[in-house]
Amino acid sequence: MQYIYNVIKLFIKLSIIMETEEKNLTGRESLQIITGMINKTKVSIQQSSFHLLFWGWLIFGCSLSEYLLWKFTDFASPWYVWFFVIPGVFVSLIYGYKKGRQEKMITYATMIYVRTWIAFLIASVVLTVVLWKKMELFAPLILTMAAIPLLISGYIIKYKPLILGAVTFWIFALIAHFGGPDISSVSVSAAMLTGYLIPGYLLKKKTDHDTV
Repeated sequence: MQYIYNVIKLFIKLSIIMETEEKNLTGRESLQIITGMINKTKVSIQQSSFHLLFWGWLIFGCSLSEYLLWKFTDFASPWYVWFFVIPGVFVSLIYGYKKGRQEKMITYATMIYVRTWIAFLIASVVLTVVLWKKMELFAPLILTMAAIPLLISGYIIKYKPLILGAVTFWIFALIAHFGGPDISSVSVSAAMLTGYLIPGYLLKKKTDHDTV
């Protein structure tokens, strides 16, 4: 509802401006409006560095902890560490909801970006249910799937580190598949570094200095 309200309010403002000034937009003025919307989309999406860093560290910690518990302890169910993802989902959703309410303009590109990641979240839940008794297959499949929203995000804001991060996800998915259980968890941790954390910190740095 907030998105719809923002879009309606934007069109009302544009209509008032056009009626009061009683003039048609020139090609140059139209281009300026479009450019402004694109720039606001960039600023909005750059705030997603929080999600990249938050999920990067959370998944990195869970995958590495699972590997260490499995390799060096007698803990029967090291995969229990993945239950930390559940509160992580709520933290991410609450943060995204608050940021969304602060946005003055919701562009089409931003909506695509948000809905792509929501689709990935839903697909991840479905994949977890489907593979509940075959979790050894989970790592390569989730990395393969996670690369898609990462790649789309990179193209939307024209940011190469995210695009390259998606490519590394596919590489580590192959490593996890052919490496077996010993390598699977480590591959996920490495993918978080190359796909989420490094691009996330670079994006945050650029956002802080308003250079993107």
